[in-house]
Amino acid sequence: MEQPANTTLSVARGRLALVGAARGRGPLLRALQAVADVRPGEAATALALAVTVFLLLTAYYLLKVAREPLILLSGGAEVKAYAAAGQALLLIGVLKAYASLASRVGRMALLACVLLFFASNLVLFSLAVRLGASVGVPFYLWVGTFSVTVLAAFWSFANDVYRPEQGRRLFAVIGAGSSVGAVAGAALARLLFRAVGPAELMLCAAALLCICLGLFAWVHGRTRAEAASVRAAREADVPLSKEGGFALLARDPYLLLIGVLSLLRNWVNSTGEYVLDRTLVAAAPHQAMAAGISVTRFIGEFKADYFGAVNILGVVCQLFVVSRVLKHLGVGRALFALPLVSICANLTMGFMPVLGLIRVAKVAENGVDYSLQNTTGNALFLVVSRDAKYKAKAVIDAFLVRAGDALGGLAIWAGTHFAWSTRAFARIDVALCLVWLAVAWAIQRRHAALSASRTAPASVVPTTMARAA
Repeated sequence: MEQPANTTLSVARGRLALVGAARGRGPLLRALQAVADVRPGEAATALALAVTVFLLLTAYYLLKVAREPLILLSGGAEVKAYAAAGQALLLIGVLKAYASLASRVGRMALLACVLLFFASNLVLFSLAVRLGASVGVPFYLWVGTFSVTVLAAFWSFANDVYRPEQGRRLFAVIGAGSSVGAVAGAALARLLFRAVGPAELMLCAAALLCICLGLFAWVHGRTRAEAASVRAAREADVPLSKEGGFALLARDPYLLLIGVLSLLRNWVNSTGEYVLDRTLVAAAPHQAMAAGISVTRFIGEFKADYFGAVNILGVVCQLFVVSRVLKHLGVGRALFALPLVSICANLTMGFMPVLGLIRVAKVAENGVDYSLQNTTGNALFLVVSRDAKYKAKAVIDAFLVRAGDALGGLAIWAGTHFAWSTRAFARIDVALCLVWLAVAWAIQRRHAALSASRTAPASVVPTTMARAA
């Protein structure tokens, strides 16, 4: 008597799945499937996360353009490079506070505290600028802390709500929101910069952070409702363990290798940015005079154009390259792309140190960094524990990223002290890229082993049922 009942139940489940799939095959799903392998029931959450990171990146680029004249005209390219060391030191305290908070509250309360804290800071900075205070260095330090902390928190959340198999497919869609947001932010900043000043850009960014908080709350509620069990739904609101991010990093070779890769990546990038900034500051007075504009405006517009070009390339790569590279090469092998591009960029800067050519080289390097490398780097955390996703990832994406910048600042200090040429900086970066390739190879091997053994924790919250997008 059981067999007919089981057969009837199976047929009913199959029909429900087909109905859900049919409902999910709308224009939204078809549009997202042009970017990645998005399945019925997954489109709404993926799109909401893409919009969230779009707005976060838009806010960041508003602030990034606002900070450039403030820091370069108050201290020059050298002070900007040295400030990275201050960011790394500042982040030690920030990360301890972040880990402590994560051990006391659930993920939604954690995100609310982080976003509202930074939004309130922006209101205070805007007021200080309006009052004529010199905030170039403090604001530069703050923006660096803001960018890595908020984006690390976002990707920790995305890793938490997706299973490894889902994340490998859907992170390309979410990353597209990041890339498009960077383009929109740079374009919007350039447009607004002609009419308003840095103070107004700060207030616009604060408003975007508040909108992002609402989107996080919607995704959080949706994924809890779709969780496969009551226990899985409740885990999203359970605080993490008391173990800190640095401790997690120290005892896991896989996480430690990811941290070393992040450090090398940012060391190379910061040195290249210094070469670009040094060349820009030297050329700005003459080119601004020729264009009939102020030096401040020339630097602001040059940077806005530069950021825009980087992110247009990033969007193209994100929409048409990233998902295909991840599908055919896998997460581990995709790590080799950026160090190879960086070697080519530094060879260009070394042999032809001209502002226009350096700009092209850095556009290519950062375009790949912000698309393929960004998506691939975040996908590396799909196979680790929830504690590692929030705490160790924050240490890597915040402290070690800025530690790499600090090492770049140390190299820049040595270079200016000993009057190194652009070629000398380029040679150092090429050597670092070779070490970077070796680290990527080691990570690829460990990631393959973790994926094969299916060590991703069972507590990760599944996000999809057969539901319309």
